[in-house]
Amino acid sequence: MTSRAVVIGAGVMGAATAHRLAEAGVSVTVLDAGGRTPGTSGATFSIDVTHLKTPLSYFLLNQRSAALHRELESELGVGRDAGWRHPAPLVQWGHSEEEQRTLRARAQRLAEWGHPCRSADPGELSALAPGVDPASCRASELVVHDDAAWYDAPLLARTLLDRAAALGADIRYDSPVTALLRDGGRVCGAEARGRRFEAEHVVNCAGPDAGRIAELAGVRLPLRQIPGLVGESTPLPEPLRAIVATPGVDLRPAPGNRACAISWPVDALLDPTSATPVPAEAQLLTRCSAVLPAFRALGGTRIGVRPVPEDGLPLAGPHPGAPGLYTLVSHSGVTLAPLLGALAARELTGRAPVPDLAPYRPDRDTSHPVRDESLAVMSGHRPPSP
Repeated sequence: MTSRAVVIGAGVMGAATAHRLAEAGVSVTVLDAGGRTPGTSGATFSIDVTHLKTPLSYFLLNQRSAALHRELESELGVGRDAGWRHPAPLVQWGHSEEEQRTLRARAQRLAEWGHPCRSADPGELSALAPGVDPASCRASELVVHDDAAWYDAPLLARTLLDRAAALGADIRYDSPVTALLRDGGRVCGAEARGRRFEAEHVVNCAGPDAGRIAELAGVRLPLRQIPGLVGESTPLPEPLRAIVATPGVDLRPAPGNRACAISWPVDALLDPTSATPVPAEAQLLTRCSAVLPAFRALGGTRIGVRPVPEDGLPLAGPHPGAPGLYTLVSHSGVTLAPLLGALAARELTGRAPVPDLAPYRPDRDTSHPVRDESLAVMSGHRPPSP
């Protein structure tokens, strides 16, 4: 008898999980509260952030998943020019001595872990990232990651969902989950738009809404919601050919000969209750144009609510307080989706836990200090939590 699974959330994590479950012969229904354009997956900076990941075990998890992006495109027959993964050098610098010291220490750690990066003279900036104003860099050296990449996250989600649908998955948009079905103490399905969807497995890939879904089953996830402003330029005269990470703003290429931008200092000023961050947009544009003068106007902005586990590490697996409910949520969802989706599908269709997921169970103790460096970078610009 074919097993059934309900996947809640059609972003990159839900799409990757649905694809692998459908491939394994599971009857899959995907329920998403929004439309075909992904929510948080459509409002994310989406670069390979492996270089920011700690501890070593988590770095290796990200490294494996980054490699899987390449393999997945090949597996699905997606040509390089039509794929979601776009190789580009990542160029970083700091202004203060402390910022530069942090970059040097990170580069040394990455070299010890086998991750290629190199130092470069600031005079090389014009060649590495044409269009970037050399005067915006006051550092004595650059750090360059030649094997970096940025991702078209909406395209990734659509590609995997289309593949899952071709394998028989039922993808339902505009279907917010309002209740979880129970059989005794076990979760056995979900309700959306007044319809009941029964299943042996309910997979919570709802991103920033994952906490609410867990509460429907009577359990709490150690998860925070942190808003982020993502801006996109109008078409540029010349394409940006590198990912640029500076103390005030990060920039990367975007489809349509545009540039995409985020700023941790600007995000720290966002009011989570406001849907119209006009002052933040103005600050973001000022920071963008100071680094990339051709970035003269914002062609659009999006507020994405990041689902951030309290210790920065993913939440992956069943929760003992809610049998039948499987959680899969991560701050670095785009980088990790191919691997976490595959591992979750293997665990759900197998008879034994997957050891690679053991450190990331949702009921673990998250009260210890921050372990993920990318979360520390983000948190360094934000006021302490109350």
